Amino acid sequence: MPWVHWVDWNSLFPHFCHSPSIVTFYLRTGAICWTVQLIPQIWKSKRDHSTEGLSTWLMFLWGLSAAPLGVYSIVKNLNIPLITQPQLFGFFALVSWGQCQYYSRGRSLLTATLMTFGVMTLLGAFQVGMVYAVRPSFEEGNHAGVIFFGVLSSALISGGLLPQFYEIYKFKEVKGVSMLFMCVDIIGGESLSFRPALSPFFSSPLSFDKSYVSH
Repeated sequence: MPWVHWVDWNSLFPHFCHSPSIVTFYLRTGAICWTVQLIPQIWKSKRDHSTEGLSTWLMFLWGLSAAPLGVYSIVKNLNIPLITQPQLFGFFALVSWGQCQYYSRGRSLLTATLMTFGVMTLLGAFQVGMVYAVRPSFEEGNHAGVIFFGVLSSALISGGLLPQFYEIYKFKEVKGVSMLFMCVDIIGGESLSFRPALSPFFSSPLSFDKSYVSH
């Protein structure tokens, strides 16, 4: 939420914000929420047999964002949960994208499934290739490649919201989007905002490795 950027948690709750155990709890809560947040959306789409109102591009761009964030996490050698998080997030996003192909685009179940796993395979291959391409320069002290992938991931996640805003504008209501998905997403964002070092970036992967969870 925008107002979180302007709250100085450090001055309001100095001992609270600098307690390693409390900070770790909130960061892990945020990471977990941002990993599983799309499961309610997948369930809703399956239950309703419809993805009307849910932007196909939102899910596609979010799925794409997992590859550069994965490169960033692996090359930076973050801990296992932070390496796993973008993989699961991307998987669920592309599953939801596949549902959009099936329910909204009218593709057959087989075609939608093949498209989904095809994109997953391409992104996985891209991620592996980029890890091997970027790691040597990173180990030599050149962090430009890693920073690029971190920024790219954040840009894809943020940019994915624009087509969803258009869907809301088109229908004049929030339609097809799971309220539980939105709540889990907000809880994840609010949890991460309690770490002062995360506040300037908020939704950016660049700040994860500054947290206690990455040690």
